[in-house]
Amino acid sequence: MPDSGRKTMPTYRFILQTLPLLSLLLGYFAPAQAVSVDGLYSVEVPVAGSSPQQLQAGYVEGLRRVLLRVSGSREVLQREETGALLERAESLLQSYQYLRAEQNGASNRLRMTFGSVGVNQALSSINAPVWGANRPLTLAWVAVQTSSGRQLVTAPEASGALSPSERWYRAFQNAAASRGLPLVLPAHQAAGNRELLSEVWGQFMGRIRAESEAIGHDLLASVRINFDRNTWRASWVLEGRGLDESEASLSGSSPEQVAELIVGRWADMLAARYAVEAGEVGESPQVDIVLDEVDSLEDYAAIKAALLSMTPVQSAGPVSVKANQAILRVAFSGELRQLQEYMALDTRFVPVREVQTNVGSQESPPVPNIAATQSSLTSPADAVESTVENGVAVVADGNAPATNEEGDLFRYQPLAVEAADADKAFESLYPILHYRWQASPIRSPGERE
Repeated sequence: MPDSGRKTMPTYRFILQTLPLLSLLLGYFAPAQAVSVDGLYSVEVPVAGSSPQQLQAGYVEGLRRVLLRVSGSREVLQREETGALLERAESLLQSYQYLRAEQNGASNRLRMTFGSVGVNQALSSINAPVWGANRPLTLAWVAVQTSSGRQLVTAPEASGALSPSERWYRAFQNAAASRGLPLVLPAHQAAGNRELLSEVWGQFMGRIRAESEAIGHDLLASVRINFDRNTWRASWVLEGRGLDESEASLSGSSPEQVAELIVGRWADMLAARYAVEAGEVGESPQVDIVLDEVDSLEDYAAIKAALLSMTPVQSAGPVSVKANQAILRVAFSGELRQLQEYMALDTRFVPVREVQTNVGSQESPPVPNIAATQSSLTSPADAVESTVENGVAVVADGNAPATNEEGDLFRYQPLAVEAADADKAFESLYPILHYRWQASPIRSPGERE
């Protein structure tokens, strides 16, 4: 009897494995500690008001912060050509929201999202490097010594009770969000472990490695900070992915400055290794799309046809295939968000929702929750009341804090890559998109719908 049904998975696998590029297996199939960052191009800055001049100042400051995150180095802010980019900050905006504070001591804020493709190409235009959205995760064990003794910096308790080291915790998380560095500190349960505290203070990495096995990470750091003669002095050991650094040290006048300097050093080092050179950015951005439940040649053909029918898509080709999962590399025009919006219109592409992390409570490994509690207002759809001032939509945010923390805009999720292939993912500019293919059911001839 002729075979009129779907091709079997072995046949499909054999055919796909003969296609070009399929020898470049990127290994997105086993869990690892790399993460895909969401929020690199989103920022929130204080502004004096909503006049055109005040908003323009906010756009410039917002883009300045984004350029720092995405280039990975402060050097980009010192370039003469960067001034011209900042002058056209508004042209790179995708969306913005003005948040008006209604409590004493708070400031008005401007929340913005810049286009990832536009920012990347702008950096390329001034020959600046671009550090992509897939980044290594750093696990930091931080011990602080003051006149009252030593303590281990940990996440606050989920119950809402604050750890004694909360200021240091917030300082490191805010510094990490500012530089776009995925960073995790241990859970609050570790705070009372005096033996472990001694190991961190002594920077005995053997015990620290053992304690860190249950927490996903790419880089491991042991940081020792003490207060001496009105100055905070810090030293650390950083290891992993060939970026080992021993007994580096610096000093600062406050926890915030020390954390900023430490995280800045780490970000500079990682960006120097993983940032893409300007000439490699290109005018046609490319993104890898992982698709689960692709178990036949017909599925693959339907996926490719569906993608090529979308206006932003310029080309789509295979990268690798394994079991019932395929990876396609798609070149597109415009912004990545536009491609995602087109894919959302095709119900056969079902997004795989990974557990995203943001600053707040601490969760279980492999990627714990690490940042500040999210703002009660995270999108325009959440706004209950709004008015218009000078043509700008204004949201009354009575809970706006007096000092802004950007952690609520900086999130990341696990990136399913094998450890051996993580470097390839780190060199990709855009986050890997993950979907499940839900093909329409195939009916026999004459079968009723």
